[in-house]
Amino acid sequence: MTGHHPKGPIERTLLIIKPDAVQRGLIGEILHRVELDGFLFVAMKMATMTATQARGFYRMHRKKAFFKELVKFMTSDRCVLCVLERENAIASLRQLVGSTDPDQAAFGTIRHDYATATRFNCVHASDSPESAKREVHFFFKESALARIRHRIKRIYSMPFARR
Repeated sequence: MTGHHPKGPIERTLLIIKPDAVQRGLIGEILHRVELDGFLFVAMKMATMTATQARGFYRMHRKKAFFKELVKFMTSDRCVLCVLERENAIASLRQLVGSTDPDQAAFGTIRHDYATATRFNCVHASDSPESAKREVHFFFKESALARIRHRIKRIYSMPFARR
């Protein structure tokens, strides 16, 4: 958490655009939806996770049957890692991405619209303030996180730029 806002606390959270979405050319579409939903980008990078990183990041699942396949999938290609900020960022991003199972995801969510299976669900979003803090700092040093000093109105409330 980095401050307060009339609509709720200003929070930071992690979004990962997973290898399946990267391979299918969905990076721009997902980032566009996130930005339109009022998120500010604090940091972003594209990287291929190592097996050590994937095992460490998903360590809470290490005793589950799907763990080895999850590590294999997350190291199969590049991911886009994003630190996002806005009021109630964690809950808002979870709502925007939808249920892990795309068949259960609400209409219009990222996973409903783009995921092909629970295993290939396009994105990861932190699920709690504790996991958001751990996950952000797992991939980003504090010095890499932008200090957002001012906020502008959402793009859809701004007049169109002249071209």
